[in-house]
Order: sequence, then structure tokens, then C-alpha cells
Amino acid sequence: MMMMLSYLILVGLLALVVVVNGNVWPTRDAERAMHPVFSLTDGSRHKRAMPLINFDAYKTEENYAEYWETMAHQTLEQQLESKMRVNTQMAKNVMLFLGDGMSIPTITAGRVYLGGEEKQFSFEQFPYVGLSKTYCANMQVADSACTATAYLGGIKANYGTVGVSAAVHNKDCQAQADRSHHVASIAAWAQQQGMATGFVTTTSVTHASPAGVYAHIAHRNWENDAEIISDNGDPTICPDIAYQLIHGQVGQKLNVIMGGGRENFLPQITRDRSGAPGKRADGRNLIEEWQRQHTNSAHFVQTRSELLKLSNRTSRVLGLFAPYHMPYHLDSLEADAEQPTLEEMVQMAMNILERQSAGRGYFLFVEGGRIDHGHHDTLALRAIDETAEFDKSVKWARTHSSTEDTLIVVTADHSHTMSLAGYSSRKNDIFGINNGQLADDDLPYATLSYANGPGYASNYLREGGAVKRKNLRSINMKNKDFMFPSTVPLESETHGGDDVAVFASGPYSQLFTGVYEQHFIPHAMGYASCLSDKRNMCLDSGVTRRPK
Repeated sequence: MMMMLSYLILVGLLALVVVVNGNVWPTRDAERAMHPVFSLTDGSRHKRAMPLINFDAYKTEENYAEYWETMAHQTLEQQLESKMRVNTQMAKNVMLFLGDGMSIPTITAGRVYLGGEEKQFSFEQFPYVGLSKTYCANMQVADSACTATAYLGGIKANYGTVGVSAAVHNKDCQAQADRSHHVASIAAWAQQQGMATGFVTTTSVTHASPAGVYAHIAHRNWENDAEIISDNGDPTICPDIAYQLIHGQVGQKLNVIMGGGRENFLPQITRDRSGAPGKRADGRNLIEEWQRQHTNSAHFVQTRSELLKLSNRTSRVLGLFAPYHMPYHLDSLEADAEQPTLEEMVQMAMNILERQSAGRGYFLFVEGGRIDHGHHDTLALRAIDETAEFDKSVKWARTHSSTEDTLIVVTADHSHTMSLAGYSSRKNDIFGINNGQLADDDLPYATLSYANGPGYASNYLREGGAVKRKNLRSINMKNKDFMFPSTVPLESETHGGDDVAVFASGPYSQLFTGVYEQHFIPHAMGYASCLSDKRNMCLDSGVTRRPK
């Protein structure tokens, strides 16, 4: 059976080319196979060169040219209005929003999730857009560690390292200890100028992305001292990430720290409020040490209600809402009403930072970190729902700040291998099957799929020694735990190496157009907010910044 199928495929491929004088030329049949014609009078779905299938326009007015011309003219007016006045005021406040793993296909699929292909996330309405090249100093496809060093520290670094130069290789404890290899983040630049600083994440606060704000580490997994010891390292020489957050030069000055990760701050003999044990081998309780460091106006919170009850006199907050990562939004709806949303954490963070800035401005880093985790498990529904939640926090921040003095940049650290493919009709369920075409095995295929990952095992079966795809009609693809199909079997889906989008709004947002290296981003933010040594002196709205 397999030999016959291989033969038929070979015959089909040979029909798509012709050999003339030793040269291989594509045929007209090849062109037709690449671009099937849909006509649709019978409403059925067909393979390859299709009999006519007819998908009606979503709205009747879309049948007429005037509809599309009017839309284009409206867009032109918006573009002209937003581009005619270039804002070169100093950015008193800077916010960087990171959708971890928020690839361009993730954004596209997310629009359909919001209600249709024509929908937009709030950040897509920002006036300036660019593309960022994400590779590490030593790797073609990046991870969240080296990228954090790029978009926060302004240099390319090695895979798996955070806040250190490419002179430090993975797990090199001695190189980490050499301060000449440390890279200062834009949060450090801001603190030098007296600005309030903080970060919010849906992952552990010691995870790779937020660690880029404050840590210098040779291995992203060294979130507590026990992890360093397990790699035969010495945490007294190369301190772990949690320790650096509490006692590091940048970490101890942060006004806002919110996310998950309690276990990395507690000793192994201690259990947190959920009953989860701590991970630290040194016996230290870093949460208590943080509380002793700061005044009575600094508060440690673990629940949504505690966070929302913070007084207006709060100067600092350490919010650790989960033993490790915070739950997915879809899970928190069912499991724990005491988990704050990302939007709520951003609201509280902005309120605290605005008060504590004393008019000198603030820097806030916000990560929607579980977009990435959904993709790694090929859980497309979770990943895209996390993207929608991430956008809510961006929308709140933009509508509650001034475009005159607050720069907001939205981007991703890297992409993923998820693609959106096939010839489905408008408004077709983005999490369902393609409704315009059957595959060559006469089975439907998913609109969303991954190049690799654990979805391979859940979408294929063996029959008589042959590997066959499962019939997706018999599977509930809307189950949030459904793993979408993967071509290559892997325990965890990989990142992608393609460029990611950068959206900007506010002072000097025009700097973020074009195609550029990812490590350019903090330098542009620093220039806009007078933290860069490229601007000698800045005086704007009563705020003076000294050169670094």
C-alpha cells in the first residue's frame, strides 16, 4: 500500500514538470495545482484542482467596489493624519510590552478569534510599525534569554544567557562573575536618572524575559541556587536569578515586581500558600528579606484581592501570585478567582509608578509570557487567547496615558512554527478544519498547524504498519487542551527564526519603522526618553535628564 502511494505521488510530481534539453520546466498543470480555482455551487469540498466552489462575501456591500474604495480612503486619511505631525517631545514615560512568541501568524489568527479577518488588536492601530531580526549572537533561531538581552540591554548575546555579553557562554559561572561581561538594561539606565521602574509578567518573575530587566546570568534555568548547584556551579560565585532580583543593583530598586514564581524565593523546607514547596537549597526566605529591605509602604501580595486593596501610599509591591508560572487565562477562569489578570496588574503597576516617579517618569516592562507556552505545547487556542488578554493590557495602558509624553512599544521576542494555511471561507472557525479543501488522503486538515511539536502524536495513528492522519471531524478541536497537528514529532515545539513585528506609539515612535536588529530597540527607546548618550542634554516639560 505504501509503495503504491509513493508511486502515485511520484507520478503526480512528474506530471508537474517537463524536461527540455536537459532543463526542468514547470508545466501549466503545476501552476493550476499551486493555485486551485474555487467555485462553489454545490457547497462541497474538493481536492487540488477543484470544481467551482463559491464562498459568498461576508457582507453584501463587500460585493461592490465602492465598499473597498471607501475603506482605502479612510485608511489613507488616518495615515496622513498620523504621519503629518512627528512627535519629537521627550518621552517622560516608556512602556515596553512583549508578547512572548507572538509571531505574525499568531496576530493574524488572533484577529479571527476576536471576530473576523478584518478585526485589529489595539496595538495594530499604532501609527508606526517595523520588523525586528531576532537571531542570537550564536544561534539562527533565538530563545527568550538572548532576545531579552537584545531588546532590554541593547546587544546580541548567546543562546540561554541573560544580561551578559556574548563573551559568556551557557553555564559558564566564572564568566558570569566577571562584571566586565555584564550588560546594563534600559531599566538600569532609567534608575540612574531617578525614574521609577518595574515589570509585570504572567510567567515566573525569574523567567528569561523579565530576568533581562535586572539579572546577569550564564544560564536561564538558574532561577534559584539549587539549579546552579545541580549544574556543578557555585551560587556564591554566580548568584541565581531570584537572589539578584532581591539583592542585585537593579532588582532591589524596582518599584513594581509582579508575576509568579514564589518557589524560587522560598527554602525547600517551606511551603507557600498553595502548599507548593520552596526550591532554595540555601535555606533563605528571599520574600522576607525583601520585606526587611524596604519601608512599611512596600507590600508583598499573593492574591488578586490583596493587590486591588493596596493603598495609594504604596511605594513598592512584590506580587507573587503562583508557585511558578501564573495559570493560563482560560484555566484561571475555572480554577482560581484570586489570580489577577494581566490588565489588572498593569493598572496597578502604572498607578504605583506614576506616583513614585515624582514627575521624573517611569519605565515599565510588561510580558504576556504564556503565549509562548501555548505554542510550545501546540495548544493554539490557549496561545491565541493569551494574545487577546495581552492586548487588553496594551489597550488599557494606551488609553490611560498620553501620546504626548508616553512612548509605548509592543513587540515579540521570537516567533513560532505555527502557520495559518489553506483556502477557507471568511469567518471560518480559526480553530477548526479548512472548509475549502480536502487533503490527498481524502481527510480534512486544520487551518492552524505547526512545523514540529507534540501535536504529531495526537493527530496520527498506526494501522497495519502504516501511519495515517486521524479524521479531525471526529475530534473536538475547540477543546483548550487539543494539540494542533505537527509535521515533525518533538516533545516541545520549537521557536521560529522569522522576523517579528514592532508597533510603536508616542514620542519618537517614528524611530521604530523599517527592518532592524532586535538590539536596536532599547537604544531607540533610550533616545526617545533622553537616556541615551546620543542626546547630550534634555529639558522637556520640567523634566531634566543627565547624559548617561
